[in-house]
Amino acid sequence: MSVYYESSWAILSTICIGNVLFGWIIIGIAGLSASSLIPLVTSAAGAIANGLCYYVYYQDPAPPRGNATGASVVADVMWLIQEAGVSFYSYIILEHILSGRVRTIFRTLFWSLMVVIVVARILILTMRLRGLMDSNFNAQTLVNGLHMGYFVSIAAVECVSAFFLLQKFMTAKQLSSQAELGTRLFKHLMHSTEIRLATLALIGVTRAITYFFQADPQQATSTASQLDRFVYTLECLFPIML
Repeated sequence: MSVYYESSWAILSTICIGNVLFGWIIIGIAGLSASSLIPLVTSAAGAIANGLCYYVYYQDPAPPRGNATGASVVADVMWLIQEAGVSFYSYIILEHILSGRVRTIFRTLFWSLMVVIVVARILILTMRLRGLMDSNFNAQTLVNGLHMGYFVSIAAVECVSAFFLLQKFMTAKQLSSQAELGTRLFKHLMHSTEIRLATLALIGVTRAITYFFQADPQQATSTASQLDRFVYTLECLFPIML
């Protein structure tokens, strides 16, 4: 395959670029904030990663080995930013509304899981590099197993954040009700958090399962890998919800 836009990676990259453009429009209207940068940064990282994935695994003729290994490293780092970065949207919110011991507990859980995610991605990156440098080394089985831990950890981070967010919103809703204030805002915030949790948790768990059956590196050659590509497409669209 040599034509970029005949590949799904081109479409995924374009979706991410579209998210970046939409993000700048929203920033232009609502102003710049830390939370508004999250979908912008994660989408930009996704666009770069998907483009580099095509370059490494689909470019015809194949790129020089040095270029391929360098591009593979950058792609894995960008995927880490895209996939784990979304969780920082909730982190930024919770940093402002939690305090004392509760905030310490949340920080400990959040950063502990982030360390697991980063270590898993570094190991994935290392295995892919070895596979690119040594054609006799079958890295796919190890990469599949590492991806299971990687995606489940991402889902766990979102579950932890959602727990603290929902707990805080529930308390605020009860106080508003007792003070005879409107509770519609807190209902909206709770529902949006629940939807975000359900979506990201489903994406994480589904990709952990489907990636286990990945047969070829970065290629959708089976039903499971095609399903994984579909779920990843939804993941690329997810920043629109933020």
